[in-house]
Amino acid sequence: MKTQNWLTREDDMSGVTRITLSSPPVNALTADNLALLTNLMADLEADSAVRAVVLASALPVFSAGLNLKDAVDFDLQAQTAVVDGMDQAFGALFSFPKPLIAAVSGAAIAGGLFPVLCADYRIATAKAKFGLAEVKVGVTMPFCPMEIARAALSPNDLRRLMQRGAAISADKALASGLIDELVEPGALLSHAHSVAAEYAELPPRTYAEIKMQVRAEAIERIEKNRAHRQSTPALAWFSPETRPAMRNLIG
Repeated sequence: MKTQNWLTREDDMSGVTRITLSSPPVNALTADNLALLTNLMADLEADSAVRAVVLASALPVFSAGLNLKDAVDFDLQAQTAVVDGMDQAFGALFSFPKPLIAAVSGAAIAGGLFPVLCADYRIATAKAKFGLAEVKVGVTMPFCPMEIARAALSPNDLRRLMQRGAAISADKALASGLIDELVEPGALLSHAHSVAAEYAELPPRTYAEIKMQVRAEAIERIEKNRAHRQSTPALAWFSPETRPAMRNLIG
């Protein structure tokens, strides 16, 4: 077992690696946490012993996205850092060539939903809920997450989640196809491991090539936008509506 701040890595002999998120209380996404996740995904991709990955949370919440109490005070530099962090981390998850299984036992909201959307197979318990709350926070969706959302969600789910900003239950997520299975809480991790072990038996090169065939267009757009962002001055993510909306949610 290896722990890097909020990420714990556990490898087993079957080629399945479990990554557990643990940054109390809600696995908030910060620029530093996102950088650690990006680096870990690169390590997992390079490690030939890793054949499949399970992504889980040690907390009652999978991830609630940004900590609004911190984000409300973000200046331009902090806004740019977290948008770049999401671009790199979510891009690494989405383009990860090996099987990625999400095991979700709590809320996956806003930025916290994207590790789930990047997964190849998504398993949840009844306590899970899923949402994209950016409209309530007063921010638009950055380019990389937007491309992933378009690729992973049906047009109607995209419309409902993004334009209303309300979370949906695990039952509704299963019915819509956002998740693939609903299991009892005590069976979540063991079942996710079993599914990952099945994926690990697939020919790895063929799997990576087929996954790229499925996701290539979105990945290409993400990479082109990343190159453009790196060559142009940073733009503010927040609008005049953002801080009042955040303060309203904070209460």
